[in-house]
Amino acid sequence: MLTAITRGVSASLATGELTFRDRVPIDIPLARRQHEEYERTLAELGVLIDHLPAEDALADAVFVEDVGMMLDEIGIVTAPGAASRRAETESIAHAMSRYRPVHRLTAPATLDGGDVVQVDRTMYVGLSSRTNSAGIDQLGALVSPLGYMVRAVPVRGALHLKTACTYAGRGVLLANPEWAATSAFGDIELLTVHETEPWGASVLAIGNTLVMPASFPRTRAKLESRGFTVAPVDLSELQKAEGGPTCLSIVFDASDA
Repeated sequence: MLTAITRGVSASLATGELTFRDRVPIDIPLARRQHEEYERTLAELGVLIDHLPAEDALADAVFVEDVGMMLDEIGIVTAPGAASRRAETESIAHAMSRYRPVHRLTAPATLDGGDVVQVDRTMYVGLSSRTNSAGIDQLGALVSPLGYMVRAVPVRGALHLKTACTYAGRGVLLANPEWAATSAFGDIELLTVHETEPWGASVLAIGNTLVMPASFPRTRAKLESRGFTVAPVDLSELQKAEGGPTCLSIVFDASDA
């Protein structure tokens, strides 16, 4: 069954790491309601929610994808690029260990899960302010025996590769090509975000539906005109913390492995 590991919104969310957004006030009760709506949306799409309690002392802990990834065969605890996030890894490792054998990336590697866009058996990994070459090399050494290929993608102007592009499915990459070297994706078709919505490239594919922030209606229209079904969710407060729909969950098929 398709499963999503999620974690509640920290009381300290407004003090979290910011790289490409200005710090503005965050309404924590509203952020929590929006996160609950996000979880309800996934549940309505048939996803079982494995909800972990909030870590109030760890501001960015709601963004679980950055510290853990699940492949069909194994779970991977990443080496977060921000030192403030490294304390998040133990609880994520424990949660993932219920479903998969867990492996860890180690220093000098740094790698955030938000920098990994997977298309079939190829993992495109953003070379960003949070993910270094050692992290990409270490990930490649871990997953290549399992039949995966890892390719580096330079990221510029965005926190993570998944801020700049995500795989919508059906051979289509939704992207802001100003923020990442999308030529690394080869022959995959590029669908660009609407020019007025540079942050609109992050969507989470659940089956045949794309979960995306409600704040990008023009990009949503482009997706729908291509035949995609879109489930918009208001994530305004979480977006202020540089979050999006992909980083709020670790989605995998619990029946695998």
